[in-house]
Amino acid sequence: MKHIILIEDDLQICEVIQEYFRHQGTEVRAVYDGISALELVRNKLPECDLILLDIMLPGADGFTICREIRRKNDIPVIFLTARGREEDILYGYDLGCDDYIVKPFSLAALYAKCQALVRRAGGTVISSVLECGAIRLDTRMLRCFVQNQEIELPPKEFGILKYLLEHENWVVDRDTLLNRIWGYDYYGSDRVVDNHIKKLRKALGSAGNQIKTLVGRGYKLTK
Repeated sequence: MKHIILIEDDLQICEVIQEYFRHQGTEVRAVYDGISALELVRNKLPECDLILLDIMLPGADGFTICREIRRKNDIPVIFLTARGREEDILYGYDLGCDDYIVKPFSLAALYAKCQALVRRAGGTVISSVLECGAIRLDTRMLRCFVQNQEIELPPKEFGILKYLLEHENWVVDRDTLLNRIWGYDYYGSDRVVDNHIKKLRKALGSAGNQIKTLVGRGYKLTK
């Protein structure tokens, strides 16, 4: 592990991480705001082994930046943030992060996690593509295809489809989808799931028929 990009607006945290990692033989390039980070990842991303990414950044948040990274690149990403709510953690993983570390953190543990991820990225690559019938979802690049034609899905619809694909032929109830996609502290009506399923089916076109409604039980994705 030789080069890391750190996207973080706290200068003191940047300096501490840079100094510690430098002593381990790893150079850390710091980017201090979301707009600069977006420009960096939308253009040609400099060669690096891993990206450390804060969420609360000026200009653009870390979730937006992670989504942009995954459109083009499979590089390991670790969220490094003060936001420790479970729904934020789950959303981070849904966007394609490889790990999620809540501040305050141990520098030694952070470095060890970075090393482990870089070693794993250099080994066997696990497929990030989920397929069922006419539907194909790339969970790393955040892209959805129906009969090889790309379609755009909002984050909630993407998350629902991803979960259904991961549990193909399973009956998934509303409460499970609410907890996984909206978070455990969501207190609204569970009918919000029905509305997003309706939007998802419409976006999928003819493949929307693959999502079956089981009255009183939930939803099931089939071929």
